Amino acid sequence: MGTVFSFDVRGPVDAADAADALAQAVAWLHRVDETFSTYRPDSPVSRLGRGEIGLDDCPPEVAEILDMCDLAAQASHGYFTTYPGGRLDPSAMVKGWAIEQASHILRRAGAVNHCVNGGGDVQLAGTAAPGRPWRVGVAHPLRPGDLATLVTGSDLAVATSGTAERGPHILDPHTGRPATELASITLVGASLTMTDAYATAAFAMGGAAEEWVTGLEGVEAFAVTASGGTWHTPGFPHAPQVPALSIRPSV
Repeated sequence: MGTVFSFDVRGPVDAADAADALAQAVAWLHRVDETFSTYRPDSPVSRLGRGEIGLDDCPPEVAEILDMCDLAAQASHGYFTTYPGGRLDPSAMVKGWAIEQASHILRRAGAVNHCVNGGGDVQLAGTAAPGRPWRVGVAHPLRPGDLATLVTGSDLAVATSGTAERGPHILDPHTGRPATELASITLVGASLTMTDAYATAAFAMGGAAEEWVTGLEGVEAFAVTASGGTWHTPGFPHAPQVPALSIRPSV
């Protein structure tokens, strides 16, 4: 998927069970990559995009992802798209979904306290230690080495879209040009699949994202504008339906 994944598994959990679950999660991510990677010309998604095969010829997960993409596109008034740049590329949905499913694999194996991180987007389960929440630092897109915000909590998802790592790569589907109003936007919710997809859409919206995210149930946002200013949704720092969440904006 063109990015790095990492796992942080905390106790209590049987070491053998954790090792087996990690192996399953890594195998799952490789399977997702083989199915959905637009970097692989032989992946089902690449072949589907070129019209070489039909949807019925693809693994069933492809139809599942495309259905979720349609829902995200409708919810975001078209700012989420499965065709960025004019070609089939559901990666903005796939990554969060893959991370969340990897988290489910760990949880089913008894690793109830863990963090799965894919390119800076994370699904957190349980706590970092008894009585100690997870802490997620969000890189400042305009000041390398600094944090824009710090998210702490348990059982939550954190997704950031921005220019810090890859430059202006997210297009506004309505204009076809790179979105430039925001430098980054971080969304916090319970489930990374849609939280990550919505973060992509919100970045493409620019300033209009504040009102849109405010209307989303169980999701909150913190944004850094291209000029270095910040804004956050009214529910900050306590997102509905996300237990034990607190967020400290930068000063």
